[in-house]
Amino acid sequence: MIMRSLRRTMMSGGAMLSLAALSACDLAPAYHPPTYVVPASWHGQGVFATATPADTQLPSHWWTLLHDPQLDALEDKAVAVNADLQAAAERFVEARAMVMSARADLLPHFGLAFGASDNKQSADRLFRYKGALTQTDEFYGGLASWEPDFWSEIRNQVRMAKFSAQEKAADYAGARLSLQAELASDYVALRGYDAQDAIYRKSIAYYEQALKVTQTQLANQAAPRLDLARAQNRLYVTQAAELDIQAEREVTEHAIAVLTNSAPSGFHIAPTDRLAFVRVAIPVGVPSDLLQRRPDVASAEREMAQANRAIGVSRAAFYPHVSLNANGGFDANGFDLANLANSMWSYGASASMPIFEGGLRRAALQASWASYRETRDRYRSSVLRAFREVEDGLSRTDRLWAENGRLKAATSAALDMQNMTMTLYKGGVSPYLDAIVAQEAALEAQISQVQVETRYFQAEIGLIRSLGGGWSDKLLPTPDQTMTFSVLQYDGLHHPDPAGGIDSVRDEGPFDNLAGSAVAPGIGTAPVPTSH
Repeated sequence: MIMRSLRRTMMSGGAMLSLAALSACDLAPAYHPPTYVVPASWHGQGVFATATPADTQLPSHWWTLLHDPQLDALEDKAVAVNADLQAAAERFVEARAMVMSARADLLPHFGLAFGASDNKQSADRLFRYKGALTQTDEFYGGLASWEPDFWSEIRNQVRMAKFSAQEKAADYAGARLSLQAELASDYVALRGYDAQDAIYRKSIAYYEQALKVTQTQLANQAAPRLDLARAQNRLYVTQAAELDIQAEREVTEHAIAVLTNSAPSGFHIAPTDRLAFVRVAIPVGVPSDLLQRRPDVASAEREMAQANRAIGVSRAAFYPHVSLNANGGFDANGFDLANLANSMWSYGASASMPIFEGGLRRAALQASWASYRETRDRYRSSVLRAFREVEDGLSRTDRLWAENGRLKAATSAALDMQNMTMTLYKGGVSPYLDAIVAQEAALEAQISQVQVETRYFQAEIGLIRSLGGGWSDKLLPTPDQTMTFSVLQYDGLHHPDPAGGIDSVRDEGPFDNLAGSAVAPGIGTAPVPTSH
């Protein structure tokens, strides 16, 4: 008897070891992210020097390098309340919920069942049992089921869900960087329109004075009427151009309002007379660091990791699937349920294995391999696009800053020419046509200089965006951090704790943040009532 018990124990232990060995079988191929040969330095480097290791990281609040308090306030508000960014955060929360849903299949499932019925048979029913017309049935019991994960199919699905959540976290970081860069670029464009409008106002005042001089010259018969028509034309054309700039400014202001979740009708940013941004010394670092800085590259890599695990899931479909089930309880024709004689139970195991399905599983495996190769191609494309965008940004910032310097010199010369020709015209030495040519050249030079300077700061923002905006893949939540609750946790399910620094709005209506109130000193008009 002792030997029989010991033999039974040894067999049971061996079965458990066999199950453990089988459950450790992972059919997914070994995953290694592809490596690419990257250059040692940037070709479009221009005036930028390769940064030292201590200076290779941009600050996360990179827009503060422009030293504009109003922009700082707008950026903070946009990150806090922008609807599209909040939607990206919710997609990350949904992906985390999918992790828990996939993980649930690893654990046994338990449940309760109970019920009662009272049935009456027809008196004319054929083969009625012993003349009984009514029958009462009450039962209650428990259910349990579990599928051993012999081939790591479920675990690979859990890993896929975790990698998907990490991908959504990278997508959120990309959406946040895109929002920040778009807002900063729009704000720079707005200030560029302000500077152009100030130039037009100054030029219009100058042209009005020139028109009065021409009228005086005409009254004294010192100038032909043609000079008066030329002066009027110059004035009216400039006034029309100013209206066009004002329209562009209003449209840009509306775009900023939407980015900050404000109603455009009640949103306003006080204008300024010039561009007052500070040129940023951007630490470009070395090209090999770029793959860790870009959210889109990290997202593409996590997508590739998911496709790799999907191959393991497809392979597992070729092997037997085992399911363990048990149920038990009491069943009786009456209320005397808690009687051992009325107890009932059953347990068992089932296994299924495909034999012939016309190539269904082979097709799924082939598709999973093709999907994996597709994600590799997309990853390679995202890497190349990242390098191109940085090189483009370096080239633009270098050339635009040099162009801005030339245009400043051209503007100074054009203004001197404008003043000299007007002085000569007043003295009757030079025709008014020379003054008109000089006025056109001065206005064109000033406007072109402001436009190029605006484009330069926008190119800086684009370069910062292409460098990742201070983000790093180390900020991604770990696979374990994507899980939102423990197995026996039943509180805090409405809104999980943040992970990876990503949180969403808690218990707010769809328009609770929609307002047109001021967001910083010098910004905004009277608040617009919010809708609830």
